[in-house]
Amino acid sequence: MKPEELKKLDAYFKRTLNPQMVVKARPRKDDSAEVYLGEEFLGVVYLDDEDGDRSYNFSMAILDVDL
Repeated sequence: MKPEELKKLDAYFKRTLNPQMVVKARPRKDDSAEVYLGEEFLGVVYLDDEDGDRSYNFSMAILDVDL
């Protein structure tokens, strides 16, 4: 993802979910970014650019030991 997209996603997560959330670029990947709450990894945002409609999918795994 481009730096402008990362900034927009970062602002969206901060505004919508939690001001401490951070979106970071992934090494060697340009179709996704990592999402953190402070220093804790939460999940990955994937870019979906199919049929010319851009959207983003946030994927977060929840382990049973975390419940």
